[in-house]
Amino acid sequence: MELNDIIEFKSSPLITQKLADFGFSKTFTEGETILNENVYIKAIPIVTNGSIRVMRTDEDGREILLYYIKAGESCIMSFLGGMHHDTSKVKAIAEEETEILFIPIDKVSLLIKEFPEWLDYIFRLYHKRFEELLEVVNAVAFKKMDERLLNFIKKKCDIAKSQTLYVTHEQLANELGTARVVVSRLLKQMEDQGLVKLGRNKISLL
Repeated sequence: MELNDIIEFKSSPLITQKLADFGFSKTFTEGETILNENVYIKAIPIVTNGSIRVMRTDEDGREILLYYIKAGESCIMSFLGGMHHDTSKVKAIAEEETEILFIPIDKVSLLIKEFPEWLDYIFRLYHKRFEELLEVVNAVAFKKMDERLLNFIKKKCDIAKSQTLYVTHEQLANELGTARVVVSRLLKQMEDQGLVKLGRNKISLL
């Protein structure tokens, strides 16, 4: 698939040609760390195939999922950190085998000056990520864990384009920022209610 078909630019294909010229591609395997917290950002990632989950870790090592980045999207946190020569405040992990086009930071500024649609792309991403972060805050503050867990499973199934997830209870707990025993108990309740079917490291939506 052409880069111009993946990224939604309302313009000529010139900007996508510039991205292809400036950038370099790299493929990551499922579960591989793409970006760690507290490291300087030297290039902006644009997902061309696959998906990324972006996590935040507290000082005790507990993690919580912030949002997913799908094909045609980038990480606004990387934009902000890179443009201000700051370190990353998040961790990015490949949700599946993922191909990424990395745009060096110095080229990002050139693109902003030359292509207004590039700035529009950044603002659209910022708006989307902000809404997703509001959803996380809303879920943590107002929703019960069983509702959060079921919605989370549905979202992961949607990204995987499958009704079955191959994931451990420990992984789900880490991404939701809770304990494994809580996730296991709630999943058993959901199975009793006919919402899911559980297998070994496998959860199927019914």
